[in-house]
Amino acid sequence: MGRTQAKTLPMHFKTMVQADVPQGREGKHKLIVTTILRDLDRLGTGSAIKVPLAELVLSKEKVRSALNRATRKVGRRVATASDATFLYVWNVSE
Repeated sequence: MGRTQAKTLPMHFKTMVQADVPQGREGKHKLIVTTILRDLDRLGTGSAIKVPLAELVLSKEKVRSALNRATRKVGRRVATASDATFLYVWNVSE
């Protein structure tokens, strides 16, 4: 009786040690969102920050959406508005 060996097929993708797999996501909006949140932490009641739309790398809608995701994740309430020149962001009091 002969012994059969299972044939090993080559891997299609490269492998790596699981400990070296990056954890967490550094999205493309992280810098602007963290900057806005940092400024909101220092913002007084009744004030809003003005983010110049011309300085945004991405569209106002994408930044607003990323800000919404980040604030919901930490349970923070902010409001936004915009015109042709600025994105306005302020803290919403409970």
